[in-house]
Amino acid sequence: MVKIKRNIAVVGCGYWGKNLVRNYAEIGALGAVCDPNNDVANFFANEYDVPHFNFSEVLTNKDIDAVVLAVPAEFHASLAIDVMNAKKHVFVEKPLAMNVSEANLMIETAKKNNVQLMVGHLLQYHPVFVKLKEIVKSGELGDLNYIYSNRLSFGKIRTEEDVIWSFAPHDISMILSLAEEEPQIVKTTSSCIIQPNIADTSILHLDFKSQFSAHVFVSWLHPCKEQKLVVIGNKGMAIFDDTQVWEKKLSIYHHTIKTLKELPTITKGEQNYIRVEKSEPLKNECNHFIEVVCKGQPPLTDFNEGLKVLKVLSASSLSSIQNKSVKIKDL
Repeated sequence: MVKIKRNIAVVGCGYWGKNLVRNYAEIGALGAVCDPNNDVANFFANEYDVPHFNFSEVLTNKDIDAVVLAVPAEFHASLAIDVMNAKKHVFVEKPLAMNVSEANLMIETAKKNNVQLMVGHLLQYHPVFVKLKEIVKSGELGDLNYIYSNRLSFGKIRTEEDVIWSFAPHDISMILSLAEEEPQIVKTTSSCIIQPNIADTSILHLDFKSQFSAHVFVSWLHPCKEQKLVVIGNKGMAIFDDTQVWEKKLSIYHHTIKTLKELPTITKGEQNYIRVEKSEPLKNECNHFIEVVCKGQPPLTDFNEGLKVLKVLSASSLSSIQNKSVKIKDL
C-alpha cells in the first residue's frame, strides 16, 4: 500500500482539470493548484484547503514531487519539459504533444532527468477495458480480425483543435493496446462543416502488418452520444459500450462462421454480459500516477505508448489534409 503524501500540484483547473483536482484531493495527494485565472485558482485552493501557486512556484517548491498538466495541448511540451528539468515527475493530458519532434524532446528530457512521464489515456484505466483486454489476451475471441470504435456526440466543439486530436486519442490507445502492434498505414477522411480547416467529423482507417485492421469514427456533430468499441475475432465478438449502465457495458457474442459446400454459414450466438467490478476510471488513473511518483516506476501509459498514439494522430491529420494514405515509418 502506497503511503499518500500531499505532493502533487495540478496545473490547469478548467473544464477537465477541475476533475483531476477533485480526485487528487479526495485521494489525499493534492498539494497545490495552479491556474492563470486567479479567481479559479483561489476557488479551488479554498475548496480543498491547498495553496495556490504560480507555475514558477510549482517548479521550485520542494514539497511538490510531481505535476499534473491539464492545459491546452499546445503547451504540453514546453510546460512538461520545464517540470522535468525541475526534477519532478509529470502527468500530461492527451495528446502527449502536438508533433513527434516535441514528443521526442519530452522523452529525452525525461530520460536525462530520470523522471517519469505519464500520458492521460484515461480508458486504459477503465475496469471494463481492462477486463476486455484480459478476454482478448486469453484467446477467448480467437485471432483478432477487426476492431472499430465510434466516439460521437453533439458538441463540445473546439476551436483550437479538431475532432481527431480531441476525440480519437482514447480509441487509438485502446486499439493499439489490444493489437499489441503499431499500424503501418493510416488513411483518414474528414469533413470541416462549422469552421474552415477544423475537422468536425473524421474516419480513420488503420492497417497493420498482421493483416489486422481497424477504424475509428469520431464526430462532435452527431445527434446522440455514442462511445463504443467493437472487437471482432474468429471465435467471438466483444462490445465495450460506455454509454450503457455498468452491468451492460461489456458483452460477448460467440457467433460462428463455417464454410459448408463452399458457402459461408453464420450461426448467431447470444449476447452475454460480462460482470466487471465497478470503479471510477479517473480515480484509477490518478491512483496509478501516485504509485508512479512514489515508486518511480514507468506508468502503463508511458511516453512510449504516448508516442505511438501521437504518430497515428499525426499520420491521420496528414492523411486528411493530403487526401492520401500515410505510412507511419515516414513520419
